[in-house]
Amino acid sequence: MNTDSIDPQAVLEGSRIALARAVTVIENDRPGADDLHATLARRRGRAHVIGITGAPGAGKSTLVSALLRELRARARSVAVLAIDPSSPISGGALLGDRVRMDQSGEDEGVFIRSVSSRGHLGGLSRSAGRIIDLFDAAGFDIVIVETVGTGQSEVEISRFADTKVVVCPPGLGDEVQAIKAGILEIADILVVNKADLPLAGRTVRDLQTAPGLRHRPGWTVPVLSTVATDGTGVAALIEAIDRHAQAGGVGRRLQHAPVASHDAGAPATDDELFEHLQRWRAAGKAVALATVVRTWGSSPRAEGSHLAVEEGGGFVGSVSGGCVEGAVIEEALGVIAQGTPKLLEFGVSDQQAWDVGLACGGKVQVYVERIG
Repeated sequence: MNTDSIDPQAVLEGSRIALARAVTVIENDRPGADDLHATLARRRGRAHVIGITGAPGAGKSTLVSALLRELRARARSVAVLAIDPSSPISGGALLGDRVRMDQSGEDEGVFIRSVSSRGHLGGLSRSAGRIIDLFDAAGFDIVIVETVGTGQSEVEISRFADTKVVVCPPGLGDEVQAIKAGILEIADILVVNKADLPLAGRTVRDLQTAPGLRHRPGWTVPVLSTVATDGTGVAALIEAIDRHAQAGGVGRRLQHAPVASHDAGAPATDDELFEHLQRWRAAGKAVALATVVRTWGSSPRAEGSHLAVEEGGGFVGSVSGGCVEGAVIEEALGVIAQGTPKLLEFGVSDQQAWDVGLACGGKVQVYVERIG
């Protein structure tokens, strides 16, 4: 595809054809992708980005379809980025989410795009952030990002979404304890979908009392019930999403955009880490260093691996190969602000990961301290 044929102004004016071509260029990192993104990114910052994440089988795609109908009834334009798991044969997306949402695809106020995770850990794809920027620049009121079915540690959506909705199926039971230290902690809103099924009420109560929930200044995480197939509870969910936007604002991903060029899952040499630390400190920035001090099972990073983070959210290195980087970065920012070091633990045993269906097995213990 010749990127010269993509008119950025056409994207900004809402051309669906131009937008579709632009997403393809960005997704596949074709020649000219960086320039195209840079041109369009100047117009980002208005859209409310909503992350929909949760365990496989929770009904995320059906819930997104119900949200689309309700948001369109309220005259809001919506773009959806659905991250599908990669095909083990072709490496492409299986596109199940797109098929399930297709009934909204003819609406001019809706744009739906499925992309492949291509093996990227964290519940998203490597191009997700840039595609969100394109939808934002194109003028959509709402950008919904649906992650692949996630387990405890797929929390990368926390880097991009203004409002993070974690969807849970009824009957989690003891699994609430298994996942509380990871994905539940990033939730701004918890939703028990399929609330017409047995055990839904118990799941709501379990989540309401889960000790892993974070209550932020001015916001208490609500636990809501929905039946996405008939729309029950969807209006209340949108009202909660709107309240969260009013409390926390939109465009927050732009305030902490990473300044380092490294992937969250990429390791870094000691020399690279030291170079970034020196550069950040010379610029007057406070920094934190996360270090793997112990691993169990199949943790993808060895003891002694590092992740360095600066106060603006820039980072370099890896402590888990992309599984929990988003959570560690968030914790590191807290350590920078408060000055108190933390010893963190993420993950579950390999056997428990198999039983619960988590994508990342093993456990990792990480020590985070402020440097200077």
